[in-house]
Amino acid sequence: MEQIKKTQVLYPYLEKPVEIYERECGHKIVFAYKKGALINISSWVKTGSINENDENNGISHFLEHLMFKGTINHKAGEFDRILEARGAIVNAATWKDYTFYYVTIPKGVDDKNFKDTLNLHADMMLNPVVPDNEIGAPFDINSPNVKEKRERHVVIEEIRMRKDQPWTSVYNNLNYQMYTSHPYKRDVIGNEQIISQVTREAVLDYYKTHYTPENITTIIAGDLNPDEVIPLVIKEFDFKNRKNSVKKTYKIDSPVSSLKTVENYSQINTGFIMFGWLGPLAVNIKDNTILEMIALILGEGTSSRLYQQLIEKTQNSIFNLVSTDYYSFKDGGNFFIQANFKPEYKNEAVELIKKQIEILSQNGVNEQELKKAKKKLKASFAENSETVSDIADTIGYYMTVCNNLECVEEYVKIIDSITLDDIKNAIDGYLNINNAVISILMPESFKK
Repeated sequence: MEQIKKTQVLYPYLEKPVEIYERECGHKIVFAYKKGALINISSWVKTGSINENDENNGISHFLEHLMFKGTINHKAGEFDRILEARGAIVNAATWKDYTFYYVTIPKGVDDKNFKDTLNLHADMMLNPVVPDNEIGAPFDINSPNVKEKRERHVVIEEIRMRKDQPWTSVYNNLNYQMYTSHPYKRDVIGNEQIISQVTREAVLDYYKTHYTPENITTIIAGDLNPDEVIPLVIKEFDFKNRKNSVKKTYKIDSPVSSLKTVENYSQINTGFIMFGWLGPLAVNIKDNTILEMIALILGEGTSSRLYQQLIEKTQNSIFNLVSTDYYSFKDGGNFFIQANFKPEYKNEAVELIKKQIEILSQNGVNEQELKKAKKKLKASFAENSETVSDIADTIGYYMTVCNNLECVEEYVKIIDSITLDDIKNAIDGYLNINNAVISILMPESFKK
């Protein structure tokens, strides 16, 4: 009889504790009760571009596509066809720390949809065949005569489309410069040359290395009975003694020690700019929450500081858009300020943003701003507890990126505990202008 370790977490805004089951093989199952007609089944894998190098960059995303191309039990297309006929939403995504696959579907009479979906989902996660005829043969990316349209061509077309997106370009240029050696510096989607040449053997080897029991967390969210659900998940997720791989660790990059600016050019009509800083590890929940608050105060919506000072109240119209973002990653987050501006005012745009950073650094934030940011964060967390999809996404993030769900118990208390001094300390510690990288994208006509 397999030994299962069960723990419970008091998840805010849910009427019952979330249950975590850790199996002997390392596979984790999380059950979240949410009353309603829909259920969500998802599996989060602890791999993404963090486990890639210059030779296989983009393989995580490519594999995500190929996971839908058939198993030993089902031909390519059956998974989507069967589930979508029952009203399911089926999708997947790849990011720096993870790849995840999910199905949201009505649970059905006597939970039939749930049982059938679980069977199909587990089969896809454990038994992909990655067939040659779906991958497409490796080819010369520069050849004009390639006409075959297989999955590798689909991904390459996706890469090419992104090249025409200014925000993607300015972000990728910034991201590459913020890191020295950490895998986060690479673009998650990969590049055309690698995808055109990667072999089926390389893809399967990557799958076998990273899609292991310890790396997979399966989440069930919905109006179901866990006493019935968990044995079914264990039965369907039969890893057949699949071995776990040695976990990789990477040296955490330090922020740049002096302000670094990179400028590129494209066929665009306006200017784009991003300021970026490295932040704390994801497990540092408090500092990550503080930086989320600062991002809200600085650049979310028309009432934010940057919008008011650089767009609403200025007489000289330079900016078309200005906002902020904060991304939390396992090996350290990213804080961004981004803006779209009239290119003839590039120098002024840079200096105006620097001036707002200086004001933030000198004065911090005020009590009213802090109170509003706390309210927004709590409201957002509560809203993300309303649907089975959002609940599963939140659980997947904490289990995969932070390696546990216990911190979610304290999340609201952490928000309430944050003080003006905490905010000021985070600004001083993470948002020094000398530790920033600036990426600028300008129209070709401005190239000297």
